[in-house]
Amino acid sequence: MRRIDPNNFRVATRATPRQINRQIALSLVRARQPISRADLARWMNMRRGAVSLIVNALIEEGIIFEGATGETSRGRKPKFLFVDTRSRCAVAVDIRPTRTYFMVTDLVGRPLVGITSFPTEREPKRFVSELASRIQHVLSDHEELGECAGVGIVVPGMVDRSGSRVLFAPRLGWHDLSLLEPLEVALGLPVSIENSGRACALAQLWATRGGSATPDDFVFVSVSDGLGVGVIVKGELLRGQHNVAGEFGHMALSIEGPRCACGANGCWEAYVSNLATLSRYFGRDLTEEQPRPIEAAMLTIDDLIALAHSGDAKALGALQSTARYLGLGLASLVNAVDPARIYIGGEIAAAWDLIEVIVRTSLKERTLRPVGRHVEIIVVPASDYPRLKGAAALVAAPSFAAPVVA
Repeated sequence: MRRIDPNNFRVATRATPRQINRQIALSLVRARQPISRADLARWMNMRRGAVSLIVNALIEEGIIFEGATGETSRGRKPKFLFVDTRSRCAVAVDIRPTRTYFMVTDLVGRPLVGITSFPTEREPKRFVSELASRIQHVLSDHEELGECAGVGIVVPGMVDRSGSRVLFAPRLGWHDLSLLEPLEVALGLPVSIENSGRACALAQLWATRGGSATPDDFVFVSVSDGLGVGVIVKGELLRGQHNVAGEFGHMALSIEGPRCACGANGCWEAYVSNLATLSRYFGRDLTEEQPRPIEAAMLTIDDLIALAHSGDAKALGALQSTARYLGLGLASLVNAVDPARIYIGGEIAAAWDLIEVIVRTSLKERTLRPVGRHVEIIVVPASDYPRLKGAAALVAAPSFAAPVVA
């Protein structure tokens, strides 16, 4: 149960139940739209008149609207309720060490404008200027999308609890960087910043899938340029005292292992990142800072996976080694967190048919409890863009979140 902090709390007032019911109604409309008032009342187990009062207030505020009319065998035909995304949008940004991606979405995360990308500028001031210019250009070209509610940004690094500073993003070379204020000034829009692993977890937590429910306890592991992990416990992101909980990518598999971008040796990330897999294929340590041989610079992880699928033994061997280390790291994660489900995303997802058996075998070898050896694993294809969807959720999710009353 959630402990009440006697030094930091809000007392429930007469308006608290109304506020909670309002958020419940809004979240149900979001998750189950289109939905009628009658069905909403049944889901909430409330009188239809009481639900209509909530719905009318939400319509007046422009948060939801009544759309198409449904069919019924008797009585008045119901009008369906929808979250009103017709005149509002959000911008989702995914910063990576080599390229930055962004797209414009509606307030439930559905893409409205195709994904745009550009080379990531490591110098912070130049990066802020270029990102702001590109976002403003896209928004001005699509004025029909209406008001932009905000910009959600995910970074491959640790972010402070206020979401204003990037504490450490080793692959970008950013240390204790104030990013929120310069971006808000340059954009003239609200900005939210989050770690990329947590953003992927948010994408799953806030996804609307009808009957396919997401458990309250799960982990998202994103294997890409680095290794990001987001942990959800009881339906909430695990953050820790300083907002850096869940950095499993930097737990040591071996203190004598390869050098990690964070400066330590043997981190899980150093064994399973895209760069680690490519390094195995070429038989040499590749880094993002040093120039690479032409053949290494031209080959991407997607190319390597395609080679493995076509029967290239060296490419397959590199992926299988990565699979081994991925499973070993997952075992430590399962032992520590005991999740109901693990989501695996990133480019490695395209090779799941080649590596699944090795990953599961390695996981079972090092899992302490038998039940953990059979944890459900779901692969999220890169084409689902979980980092960008998580960035969009940073803008929209606060409107649907449960109010904190104590």
